[in-house]
Formats: sequence, structure tokens, C-alpha cells
Amino acid sequence: MASPSVGVACLVLVLCMVVPSLATDYTVGDTAGWSTGVDYSIWTQGKTFNVGDSLVFNYPTSHTVDEVSQSDYSTCTVGNAISTENTGATTIALKTAGTHYFICGVIGHCGNGMKLAVTVESGSSTTPSKSPSSSSSPPSSDKPSTTTPSTATTTTTNVPYSSSSWSLSPFVAFVTTWVAIFVMVIT
Repeated sequence: MASPSVGVACLVLVLCMVVPSLATDYTVGDTAGWSTGVDYSIWTQGKTFNVGDSLVFNYPTSHTVDEVSQSDYSTCTVGNAISTENTGATTIALKTAGTHYFICGVIGHCGNGMKLAVTVESGSSTTPSKSPSSSSSPPSSDKPSTTTPSTATTTTTNVPYSSSSWSLSPFVAFVTTWVAIFVMVIT
């Protein structure tokens, strides 16, 4: 008969297999990838980037992914990159909170839209980014209150390709493998 520790080990094995990593991989530009003619400020809307997430850049090797300063991002200045990649498939781990700036280092490409700014939050969150709230002052007691109906429009775009995914943490996969081997050996 198996000992209670084998049952606990099996339970841990099962839990490790179903617990996803909390990090999210975001494919920059979705199916359009990293290219000219894409508005990356629109692409970032509605996304919450956290420390531990990754940006996945897919692009032809005629482009680069340069992490740059805010100043170089604003002016599309090339040649001062903090880091440069040109492999065609670049994954950048977001390791620190704050705003990170990326441009294509090919002359003219940043000016044609190949620039991305992402604000990274320090903690993991499962809630979408908050929309700005509006405040209004209470009506004055000596004047009648008037209200104007809102004319705000909300546009929803359905994207057939998801830009994020989850994966099993390499550490969890490693532990799971060794627990499974251990369970097989002792039974």
C-alpha cells in the first residue's frame, strides 16, 4: 500500500501541472508584428504590463528593436540605444517597473511609427487597466441643476489573434518532472 507521502507528492505534482506562470507574453503588434504603419500606442491600450511579463517582437531582419531613453524615443534619435536586437524574433523580459521605450534603429522607421512605449507596473494584476475617472462638482444650492446627456462613444475591436499567453514556469516544470520521477521510483 502506498504511504500518505506518495499521495501528497501526487497532489503536489497535479497542482504544479495546472498552476500557470503569472507572467504574460505580449506579441507586439499582434499579427502585424513589429513594422512600419502600425500605431503601437493604440496596441498598448487596455493592456496592463507587469514586471515579469515579456514583449515578443516578430519582424524581418531589416528592422531592429532598440531600447532607448525617453528623449531618444520622443525625437526618434538612433545610435544611442540602451540595447539593440536584430534577430527577427526578439523577446524582451520586463524586469523593472516604469516606462520602457523601444524604436526601430533603421533611419526613418521610428518616424514612420515603429516606436513603442510601455508602462510596466511593479506587481502582478489580473484586473484590466483602470480607465480615467471623471469628477464633477456638486450643484450649487442656489442655482437649479441642469444635466447634459453624454455623447461618448465606445468602440470595441475584436482581434482574432490573442496577443497574450500563459506558460508553465520553467521552475515549476523542473520540480514537476522530478516529483514525477520520485513518485515512480518509490511506488
